[in-house]
Amino acid sequence: MALLVRTRHDGPPPLGDPALLAALAAASAAVARLDAVVPLHPLREALLHRARLDAARRQAAADGALIDPWHLAAVLEGLPLRAMRDSARAMDAGALHDAARLALDYHGWLAAPGLAAEGEVRAALAALEVARPTGVPLLDAAWGAWRWLEHGGARPPLRAALVRRWEAVGLLRAPLPLTGAAALGPGQPWEPSLWIPAFLRAVAAEAGAALDLLVEMERRWRAARAAVAAGRRRTSRTPAAVDLLAAVPLVSATTLAAALGLSVKAAGAILDDLVRRGVAVEVTHRHSRRLFGLAGLAPLRAAAAAPRRPVPR
Repeated sequence: MALLVRTRHDGPPPLGDPALLAALAAASAAVARLDAVVPLHPLREALLHRARLDAARRQAAADGALIDPWHLAAVLEGLPLRAMRDSARAMDAGALHDAARLALDYHGWLAAPGLAAEGEVRAALAALEVARPTGVPLLDAAWGAWRWLEHGGARPPLRAALVRRWEAVGLLRAPLPLTGAAALGPGQPWEPSLWIPAFLRAVAAEAGAALDLLVEMERRWRAARAAVAAGRRRTSRTPAAVDLLAAVPLVSATTLAAALGLSVKAAGAILDDLVRRGVAVEVTHRHSRRLFGLAGLAPLRAAAAAPRRPVPR
């Protein structure tokens, strides 16, 4: 009677493997390009915020739960989603709600894990720290991630640990959420010789997407600053308002007032003026809680549900 024997893997695939070398080179280059730009960039914190949204979206997608990152931003701000409210099919609304809940959970692991979660993250980080068979940080992290999952470890604490590991080994100087989420999507191989290159390719793609996002954010921010610069008074707070809009996805008059030391009425007037200039968009159209984003975040405008109003009879 033949016995089923589980293959034992004592280390990552050999460095002479061409597919592994190509994936490692691409990931190393992409991460280096990103790290060269982000640490001292004026939009660093804004990028981190938006990158976490996109990372949570990618991670949820790997688990089969699809949600747009701007839908997730709307949920983070406590806004109902139009698709949840108006979907013709309850199944669609339920699926989006489940996806939003899962993505919110993943976002929490990246942004601010709770006390219980922190212990799990540290355990995953310790597992990554001891898995250093090659001395190549990206490859060792990939191998450590594979071993963690192979031994039953959960995905969310591993992803949070990877973010910390990149900083600890000097690959990144900012906590950018490069987690190789696509390598855990449906149909991905699990044999280390195949999965580790897939993980590295996913990390390279995430680093490239983050750099592209930063370039686009800077373009929109500079265009907005230029649009409000002409003819403004020296004491105008409008440029500072543009900076705040660039830093966070959504701003209310109350938030802007607190940040700039203005009255809520004055802050609301600045935001309305930015909308008239085409620099900002109002994304909620609510009487009680109006939220604004920098122009270019229009997808969020469609995601946020407007308040229900009685239909004239």
